[in-house]
Amino acid sequence: MTYWCEYAWLPGGVAAGVRVDVTGGRISGVTPDSPRTGTVLRGLVLPGFANAHSHAFHRALRGRTQQARGTFWTWRERMYELAARLDPDSYYRLARGVYAEMVLAGYTGVGEFHYLHHGPGGTRYADPNAMGAALVAAAGDAGIRLTLLDTCYLAGGFGRDLGEHQLRFGDGDAESWAERAAAFRPAGEHVLTGAAVHSVRAVPAWALPVVAEWAAGRPLHVHLSEQRAENEDCLRFYGRSPTSVLADAGVFGPRTVAVHATHVGLSDMSTLRYAGVRACFCPTTERDLGDGIGPARRLHDNGVGLCLGSDSHAVVDPFEEARALELHERLASESRGRFTSAELLAAATDHGSIGRDDAGRLVPGARADLVAVDLGSVRTAGTDPAAVLFAAVPADVRDVLVDGRQVVRDGVHRFVERPAAVLADEIGRLWS
Repeated sequence: MTYWCEYAWLPGGVAAGVRVDVTGGRISGVTPDSPRTGTVLRGLVLPGFANAHSHAFHRALRGRTQQARGTFWTWRERMYELAARLDPDSYYRLARGVYAEMVLAGYTGVGEFHYLHHGPGGTRYADPNAMGAALVAAAGDAGIRLTLLDTCYLAGGFGRDLGEHQLRFGDGDAESWAERAAAFRPAGEHVLTGAAVHSVRAVPAWALPVVAEWAAGRPLHVHLSEQRAENEDCLRFYGRSPTSVLADAGVFGPRTVAVHATHVGLSDMSTLRYAGVRACFCPTTERDLGDGIGPARRLHDNGVGLCLGSDSHAVVDPFEEARALELHERLASESRGRFTSAELLAAATDHGSIGRDDAGRLVPGARADLVAVDLGSVRTAGTDPAAVLFAAVPADVRDVLVDGRQVVRDGVHRFVERPAAVLADEIGRLWS
């Protein structure tokens, strides 16, 4: 299959008249300044975006928590209330809508930080991985690649048992978590499995090596220093920072992603750099929850790779996550131009963070993920194509190919009919 792109963002920058040949779901040729041929993709074609951090069920909280006062911790109580209402069938229906929304926005891969494992009170389903299977099926039907990060969640805080609303998340001990996670072998080329440590407050230090050993060679993610209170509680309990606790337990390595890293210190940054850890920023969620502005530029300058996620799905908008990385830095530093557009795109398309090193670039051999962005909308009209991350929104995404298969055509999802209605119906049922 041959595509002709009016403009395409190649590793060296934006080029015009780019011919992209696709064979077997992969890019087999890229030729700039080519005559028009094959299927025309108008506007600017980008590599598919990578959503490195997702909690799919949080999508049902959008518009139901933002107007209230409170803290991250009061928001968490509302999240627990929602989690208690889900079962495998309802989770499939909700996630199918969420993943369709992601593809419509230009995401071609997602890392699902999955900790909603069991039934109410912690009772196991007949299939102990029924909730994970629901996510795999939803992603397959929505046409997005999924990295299912099975999350270990054992404690309700430092030295505390799981609370009533957290029992669904836990497996009792790390060995039982590892046994259940190992038993899940989902079918389908669209899915990979990895692991996650929920946080140092939810996984005791003695259990961390079990997770790290199980995850060897796979993606391993962890919430890190999202809140100042977590750092303070960890220092009181362990006498050292969350980063130090995780490093001492062998959690860090080149496949590890530290999610948020909002309140890491200078010594923590050195630890992350030497271990080859990436940091995943989720700017729209971090500002929605009042987490703070993380040290993105300082981490990057210290050799820590950056990736991006939509986390709680306060919005699903890869353009906003990318430009917010820059704009939050401007607020914190009181200066402009903290990241180049190329650096922002690299963070937004880092599929290696979710175990797909062969995606995220328009080069021969890469997965054929193509996202065509309209350059003639009321938002993008007159915009330099290289600055599209600062102008576009998901409504400007016209065509999306995932592994060479066209999932979105002319702004319409080809496999999920009326995704907005799917989401409205399921979220309405969950809160009724």
